[in-house]
Amino acid sequence: VQLQASGGGLVRPGGSLRLSCAASGRFYSINLMGWYRQAPGAQRESVAIITRDGITNYADSVKGRFTVSRDNAKNTVYLQMNSLKTEDTAVYYCNARGLKSVISEFDNWGQGTLVTVSS
Repeated sequence: VQLQASGGGLVRPGGSLRLSCAASGRFYSINLMGWYRQAPGAQRESVAIITRDGITNYADSVKGRFTVSRDNAKNTVYLQMNSLKTEDTAVYYCNARGLKSVISEFDNWGQGTLVTVSS
């Protein structure tokens, strides 16, 4: 299972960006998709996750500003980021967990996309 993330870039504080991550390859189902981020010198942290049924969970630091969504038909997860702050600057990674077959699981990461919030 391969994950291809896109949409990062440079944005001013208060601006918006939308990240996308598409899963490809052979798999039985994708149960959980989500976004994590890692700032320089910091550990990777969870930003937002979404189940196949659309149940979401957000880090407290992004609640009310970020929205995670997914298109199950396209095996794609999105992260709409609004009201960006300088502290949102990080490499953002998408993650997908599911079943490769009825007896085999996967837990894969995308390559990361850099989001820089700076004036």
